[in-house]
Amino acid sequence: MSKAALLTAATRHGGGLMKAAAAYPDAPRPWLDLSTGINPEPWRGPRAAEAELNRLPDPGALIALETAAAAAFGAAPERTIATAGAEAAIRLLPLLLGVRSVEIVGPTYGAHAEAWRAAGVTTRLIASDQAATSQAGVLVIVNPNNPDGRLIRRADLIAMARARSAEGRWLVVDESFIECAPDDSVSDFVEPGLIVLRSFGKFYGLAGVRLGFMLAAPELGQRLRALLGDWPVSADALVMGRGAYGDHDWRWRTAAVLTERADRLDDLLTRAEFRIIGGTSLFRMTRTPHAARWFQHLCRAGVLTRPFDHTPDALRFGVPTERDLPRLKRALEAFQ
Repeated sequence: MSKAALLTAATRHGGGLMKAAAAYPDAPRPWLDLSTGINPEPWRGPRAAEAELNRLPDPGALIALETAAAAAFGAAPERTIATAGAEAAIRLLPLLLGVRSVEIVGPTYGAHAEAWRAAGVTTRLIASDQAATSQAGVLVIVNPNNPDGRLIRRADLIAMARARSAEGRWLVVDESFIECAPDDSVSDFVEPGLIVLRSFGKFYGLAGVRLGFMLAAPELGQRLRALLGDWPVSADALVMGRGAYGDHDWRWRTAAVLTERADRLDDLLTRAEFRIIGGTSLFRMTRTPHAARWFQHLCRAGVLTRPFDHTPDALRFGVPTERDLPRLKRALEAFQ
């Protein structure tokens, strides 16, 4: 892959280390992947035992996982449906809701628009100040927003959910990064027209496990279960999800550590003359007039970041570990 092609491909979403390594074969190894908002230090509890991997996942284990997740979210277990990542729910929502129009508060995670457009639904991106007056059949809000961390407060979301539900319209709130702003979660709020999506992999640093959840009215949840089939998630997802959601000490300790590291990252980026325009404790969104040059320079140093086609002067940095901060500092200081 050419360097120009990598820059274009990297604007779609984070990741893609193999493509980066092919475009920059002389870059130092291992690569430092700061292109996603995934916690670089994952929860390290037990995985599924060999016997569990050797058989089909047990329905009782799925119930136990959803119960543990619901308790962590403050939600009811009967409203909590496990999926193979939040992405699976995003792709299935058009089949579940059957609406003619969708409005998505953007710019945001592109899979939402992709899913609705692929289903032939009229799809429009709107600004955050237009959300409260949306008349679309479905309104989608990513909160905190990916990629810039924009946050809509819980009280405002609740007001929107009530108003839309009274009109027979849906509100979908994607809370994939909500562990970074737990006070603004609406996972515990019950309203017929409200659907909440949750991600396991980002905060818990286990994106490859492919685990997420849809929180919704039980009738809608049963329809989702019918689409997902009898074994919606893997044995590893069942075991690791249940263990991680029950590990309250790890959750609170990790939230504090991530906040401290985000502050350290802010200091490094500010010294390198980036303007920080948003983010969460898992990523920082910046602006610089030299975003493309910075992306290429950092790739040469074996550091992968996230550029954007809709905002060419933006560059996003995942929050690195304590041991990786010095490497990033050296790469930033070497920019010419």
